[in-house]
Amino acid sequence: MRAETVTTPETPFAAVLEPGYADYALEEAAIQPFGARVLPVPAGEDALSALADKNVFAVLTRERRIDPALYSDVPGLKLILRYGVGVDNVDLKTATERRIHVANIPDYGAENEVSDHVIALYLAVARRIVTRDAEVRAGLWGVGQKSPVPGHRNATIGLIGFGRIARAACTRFRALGFSRVLVSDPYLDAKTRAAWDVEATDLDSLCRQADVVSLHTPLTEATRNIIDARRIGLMKENAVVLNASRGGLIDEKALAEALHAGNVFGAGIDVFEAEPPAPGSPLLGAPNTVLSDHCGWYSEASVGELQRRAGAELVRVLEGAPPANWVNRW
Repeated sequence: MRAETVTTPETPFAAVLEPGYADYALEEAAIQPFGARVLPVPAGEDALSALADKNVFAVLTRERRIDPALYSDVPGLKLILRYGVGVDNVDLKTATERRIHVANIPDYGAENEVSDHVIALYLAVARRIVTRDAEVRAGLWGVGQKSPVPGHRNATIGLIGFGRIARAACTRFRALGFSRVLVSDPYLDAKTRAAWDVEATDLDSLCRQADVVSLHTPLTEATRNIIDARRIGLMKENAVVLNASRGGLIDEKALAEALHAGNVFGAGIDVFEAEPPAPGSPLLGAPNTVLSDHCGWYSEASVGELQRRAGAELVRVLEGAPPANWVNRW
């Protein structure tokens, strides 16, 4: 990846925790004029040991939680950058106290990928694509009318959160024939509501009325398990629950119990409270549930844009400026 690998104790490093992309050539090319290098820290490797005695100015992460010791034991650290939107794996309070910038990359075009993935999960669940595939492969035929399939003509979609991804999903659900859009979002203003022709409502009312409940909100202490047993109990028996946002938003045990009991129709889940889910995770055995591996954001185009924007943020910090998408402003 590097044209020049010679480093000195003064070489600035941008450390990537648990690297998962094919390479980091875009980030490396952006910071190389400053004499800086990318330092991958593989999964399972102790970050503090890997970064010891190195001039680390930035740490980049996807899902890995930042070791609390990094805030104090990496003295030159100026930036923690999240590849993506949510920053619930970063201790914002400690970072602010240490005057470490925390930034995310909210605008790398993944709203199209994620909203497409949400629709794919919905259709796979509602049309029972996965179970039909298994039955046909097992030699069964004519099973399509033996299990109920909910229609969506003039149905109601309930969106929890109404940022870029939710708005893209709104457009797609309407194209499928959903005629009513309910939104639960404390930041939804009258202008946006009118422009998108959506109905603002509280979360309990949304759960009662929606045929499909789709989550599009960050994970915070206020939103953790926002879809719990009580709210699942408010949902229609034909409701489909979709989550391509953050895993901790749903009480997975309660959702699995409702699916087993037939109290909700199905679920499409791309994110989990623990990733990867443990072998005994309740959703793994839940009926009419389609699962994917936190890949809703992914396409070759979105990854390239994500890495280019990450490189631009690294450059800003090396130039002595704050990041453009600075989360913990002081």
